[in-house]
This record gives sequence, structure tokens and C-alpha cells, in this order.
Amino acid sequence: MDLVAQCTCGSGVQHSNEVDNDDESSEHLLCESVRRVHIESQLEDDIKEIDGISYTVYESEKQMPDIMRLITKDLSEPYSIYTYRYFIHNWPKLCFLAMDKEKCVGAIVCKLDMHKKMVRRGYIAMLAVDADYRRKQIGSRLVMKAIKGMIADDCDEVVLETEITNKAALRLYENLGFVRDKRLFRYYLNGVDALRLKLWLR
Repeated sequence: MDLVAQCTCGSGVQHSNEVDNDDESSEHLLCESVRRVHIESQLEDDIKEIDGISYTVYESEKQMPDIMRLITKDLSEPYSIYTYRYFIHNWPKLCFLAMDKEKCVGAIVCKLDMHKKMVRRGYIAMLAVDADYRRKQIGSRLVMKAIKGMIADDCDEVVLETEITNKAALRLYENLGFVRDKRLFRYYLNGVDALRLKLWLR
């Protein structure tokens, strides 16, 4: 899945005591510029229907059972309906569904707010695709729909957490330009570590 080439900046390892800060800054800015170009090229055309799958924004409470059904199957820990409502009712324009005619086969739930009073940070809270519809880039297209919605609302960066063992999710997000930002030890109730991934938009 070569949607966006991953661009990793600043591993945190200093290879020489003579590293020039200006060079580091220039390299970082170049890397961010390349990432933005890749992202923007993927988002130029609005994704509405591809291969018989349509992509729509959340419309009503009637869609909540389908969203919960999809996401609950893949959760590392259970969420109550109040958690879903917190995200979806506060940020309905950042919840998207993938539909095969009348059947919901994918969903993404996000939010966007201020982080440390400095940046507008988008957060991907939940993403799930029906097992029978995987390997069709539905998850990637849902993420791109969400990112486009965040950009329209002046988002500066997007973050998420995923299990460190979830190679499919890591590959999906890294192919979209996300980089590994931090390891969170025993983050989930099942004791598995998480990786925080980040995508800079500015």
C-alpha cells in the first residue's frame, strides 16, 4: 500500500557532537514539507465512492449500533455507549462510515481540540473495518477522509495510539505518513504496550 511514502525525522540519536543545529532544522523543515506535499496530493479529490464502497459522514443516532458493532470486535478494551457519544456527538463531522449499499463495513471516529493551548490536535480514537472487507484500502480511505475534515478545521497535527503488536495498523498509518512518536508501556488493559503515532500537517 504505497499511498504516502513514510518520512521519518529526528530519531533522537545524536551521531556526532558536531551536529549543526541549522542543518538539523533545515532537514526537519524539508522532511515536513515533503510529508505535506504527499498528504495534499492524496487529499485533492474527495473520496465518495470507490469499488462500490461509498464514504459518508455520520448523520444520525440510528448509525450508532453499526459503528459500535464494528469497533467492539477489534477493541483492546471495552467502551461504553457514552464514550462513543462523547466523540460522535461533539465531533460528528469527524466520524465517517464506509458503506456497501446499506451495510456499514467500516467506521472511523475522531476529535479535534486544542493541545496545551498551542496547537490544534486531531485524534483518531477508533478505526475498524469489517473482516470480510479488509485489504481493500477502506481503512486508509477512512483515515484520509478524517484528515481532510481536520485540515478543513485548521488542524496542526494528528495523533493516535495503537497496539505495538498490531502490524497491520502500523503499516496502514505509516504508509499515510504517520511516524512513531512515543512508546507507552502497558497502555492497554490487556497489558500490551502502545505506540503513539503522529502526523504533522503544518
